[in-house]
Amino acid sequence: MTKRRVVAVSVCLVLVLGAWAVWPSPADQGHPRFFADQTYEFETVRAQTDIAVVGGDAAEIAQAVSGVTAGDAEAWRSGWQGAGDRAIALAARTHDPLDKGDTLLRAHTYYRTAAFFLPHGDKRLPALWKQNVGAFDTGLDALGISHQRMTIPFGPNHLNAIYYPGPTGATSRPLLVVVGGYDSTMEELYLSIGAAALRHGYAVLTYEGPGQGAVLREQGLTMRPDWEKPNGAVLDAFLNTHPKPNHIVLLGESLGGYLAPRAAAYDDRIDGVVAYDVFYDGFAIAAQHVPPVAFWLRDHGYDAVLKFLGGLNTDPGVNWAQQNGEWVFGVTDPFAVLDAFKSYRLAPVASRIQADILILAGADDHFVPTDQMLAFQQSLTNARSVTAIMFDSASGGAQHCQLGAPSLWQAALFDWLAVKFPNGSDRAAAQ
Repeated sequence: MTKRRVVAVSVCLVLVLGAWAVWPSPADQGHPRFFADQTYEFETVRAQTDIAVVGGDAAEIAQAVSGVTAGDAEAWRSGWQGAGDRAIALAARTHDPLDKGDTLLRAHTYYRTAAFFLPHGDKRLPALWKQNVGAFDTGLDALGISHQRMTIPFGPNHLNAIYYPGPTGATSRPLLVVVGGYDSTMEELYLSIGAAALRHGYAVLTYEGPGQGAVLREQGLTMRPDWEKPNGAVLDAFLNTHPKPNHIVLLGESLGGYLAPRAAAYDDRIDGVVAYDVFYDGFAIAAQHVPPVAFWLRDHGYDAVLKFLGGLNTDPGVNWAQQNGEWVFGVTDPFAVLDAFKSYRLAPVASRIQADILILAGADDHFVPTDQMLAFQQSLTNARSVTAIMFDSASGGAQHCQLGAPSLWQAALFDWLAVKFPNGSDRAAAQ
């Protein structure tokens, strides 16, 4: 190499190194998301929410989703099932009962989450369900959490419930009855609100009705809009075998934001209703992202075109909602799911509700439009009182059911309970 060439190369290197040294590097900014896809992000944060009651650990959750691509249900299952298996193995070699119980509750969360995106005909689902419930029961036993499983007659079938008696003094507070929604499980309800309610001194009754939990999986009972019937059966069975509480407050999670108010519209034993979150008009929620042309094609008999276009869809959230809806409602096509949701509207019955009402909502809820909160408020013309809270992004509670911020919405709930139902009060004193 000539001297001139050596000098030229040296100058180029100096320039490149100098430019590299002074060129601004991307800011190392924190990022609040695991996935860009909202559905995979939401389900990951759902598991994170259980960390507050040791139903998950941050590092285990991060490891479970590491390398998972949104839309890859098999990779999702593998990651979460692996986390569950590791937690079970850890629990087996753990001697301290509290640590063992916490580890088993984490396994419960991970097995439940592993099954989430699998199609309902997948042959692995029964085993994952058994593992998830088994870990939950043995976890509560190890922790010494007093609870009683109940089987409630419902026609030729039965519903399921778990009663947590609560600490000393719980009988002077309202009984908190909790029901889930479109995809939650009765066991998960302990993590989302049951444990916090026990810590605040309340007794809790969680249950699953048609279209939910083991009632759907083991008996094939699908969802129904006249929720006053299953809810009434649960309250009848409980009150026939347990002392009558001073008050009953019914809390519904997600789709339960329809189910709980619907039940209260027909049952004056319910003194308080919590819609967590608001779920005022099921069809408006389900149809909000369906393009108008799809309805035109359906109405004009172009079913083959609709089926072809549906097969082109790759959105994980849309695919999951359709598959889960067909299972929960017992129908066989996406438009039948939309049609089923037409019956899940509170407008025709809201004026019948005479209880105290608490409505929660998130400003960035990707399921429920925020205008449904105001519509529900305005329809409650005969309620004793109506309290509505909208959580914004800065608070951390803007997602559906305030996922990721359980302490935020729980603080609002227990403050509301303390105001509306003071210890030992009767209904009149709570006005």
